[in-house]
Amino acid sequence: MATLKGICIGAGYFSQFQYEAWSRIPEVEILAVCNRNQDRARATAKTYGIPKVLEWSDLEPSLDALKPDFLDIITPPETHKELVALAAKRGIHVICQKPLAPTLEESQEIVELANESGIRFLVHENWRWQPWYREIKSQMDGGAIGDLHSISVLMRMGDGWQTDAYMSRQPFFRDYPRLLIYETGVHFLDTFRYLGGEIDTIYSRLQKRNPDIAGEDAGQVVAAFHSGATAILDSSRYNEADCENPRYTFGTVRVDGSKGHIEISTDGSLTLKRLGEEAISIEYQHFPEYFGGGCVYNVQRHFVDCMATGAAFECTGEDYLKTIALVEACYQSNATNQVVKI
Repeated sequence: MATLKGICIGAGYFSQFQYEAWSRIPEVEILAVCNRNQDRARATAKTYGIPKVLEWSDLEPSLDALKPDFLDIITPPETHKELVALAAKRGIHVICQKPLAPTLEESQEIVELANESGIRFLVHENWRWQPWYREIKSQMDGGAIGDLHSISVLMRMGDGWQTDAYMSRQPFFRDYPRLLIYETGVHFLDTFRYLGGEIDTIYSRLQKRNPDIAGEDAGQVVAAFHSGATAILDSSRYNEADCENPRYTFGTVRVDGSKGHIEISTDGSLTLKRLGEEAISIEYQHFPEYFGGGCVYNVQRHFVDCMATGAAFECTGEDYLKTIALVEACYQSNATNQVVKI
């Protein structure tokens, strides 16, 4: 397979997981890193052996000179449209972090930009690539729990109750006018679609527990699938979970079906209990040393494999717009106290 040459734009907190994952994919060569904060960009380049550090102001001529195959966009949402436009103009393929943009309308514009240019565009939505969800999907497809009845998520992060909440890791969270659903709940909404199919209606109640931040940090969402199944997200970044690492699985999950259920614990272990039988452990691979059990590597591996074979991406821009529509429905439902039809 030919080497894919990329440029990564962004060097914030989460980018470390993406740089690390690229370093373990032999078919990929990262040519350069670009970030507004040059000290952070230089530190990232040194850590991961990336040969060039680009000035933000010199990005356009650098793209013309280096001619990368793809851009990995790891910057805040408000920058994405500009960067996708630069790539689209030059026929450079894109893998772009979520949130895709601050609004649904701008997200749609980004997807249209990519489509009109003919570039390949993947949204870096890594939640569904967490190994426990891939295993649950495999078990469901194999009939382990029969027809889906419900998905229940209990998320308690405990990283948002402090007066300086989020400052050490992602300080911009404090200023997001929309936080819990826009930044975190979107992952679960997309995973609900991955496991259960399309969603017909949404009802949500959202709260702000910490008065020192701008957006909501707790909430409950009830999603009704077209199949008749239901998903429930009960989430809070304010209250704490009693576990070693709440950021590993981001909560406990139970998936019920007509023949039994599967549960995810906070350490990533999976349990299958068929009706009338003893519960058993499901053996599968997940990697505690990596974020989300290795999900960042999994989605980037998927990008590389699809680029090589021409296969369709799982998280295309068009598909991800369906997930963003669910995010908008959550906020609309909370504002009106009504069930919202999708």
